[in-house]
Amino acid sequence: MQLTIRRYQDPDKEKVLSLFSQGVEEHIWPCFKRAMSSPLYLCFSLGLGITGYLLASGLGALVLVSGWGGLVYYCCHKLFTGYLRDGLKTDMQDIAASYMAQPDDCFWVAETVGTGKVVGMVAVLAKKNGAERYGELFRMIVSSAIRRTGLGSRMVQTVLDSCKQRGMSKVTLVTTTAQMAGVALYRKMGFKLVRSYTKTHLPNWMMKITRVTILVMEKSI
Repeated sequence: MQLTIRRYQDPDKEKVLSLFSQGVEEHIWPCFKRAMSSPLYLCFSLGLGITGYLLASGLGALVLVSGWGGLVYYCCHKLFTGYLRDGLKTDMQDIAASYMAQPDDCFWVAETVGTGKVVGMVAVLAKKNGAERYGELFRMIVSSAIRRTGLGSRMVQTVLDSCKQRGMSKVTLVTTTAQMAGVALYRKMGFKLVRSYTKTHLPNWMMKITRVTILVMEKSI
């Protein structure tokens, strides 16, 4: 399958929004699995099961463990659907205005040659910190149907090359510990972790339940 990376055009919007929605929502289940399989949550689930069994029966154990699992899933779901909702209401509502209005900004799509199916997307915005100019990578998504083809690396490299050509000093990005494939790709491409935090649109207690940390990474160019 041949793939090409090109600048975003307005007729791409519906395909891009569909890929964006799919790409964000697909992180919900892995986030839940990662949290529930942690040693702390395995022990907690076991404790709830034993407590429920002693207080009631096997049914009591099932109710307590299922309720706990449901709460964890709900928090993971709220984390990513909230991110999706905010994106659709802000920059993704008008992609051209958000990412194509300035000469150093850009939004790229990857499509299959011949079919025109959009299977990847990535954007960059030029930023300044005093005299330093750098790029911030946004909205990096590769369709699950096309992974392990090297497209992710190609799209990240497209951003790096664009920023280098424009004399920027580095590229930064924000991701999460729930997106481990993405984190592995960024590390492979030379990005380093510079800081982490947990503050998001979620209440603090819900964010703690997800066991997700926000990661800020950067690469000098």
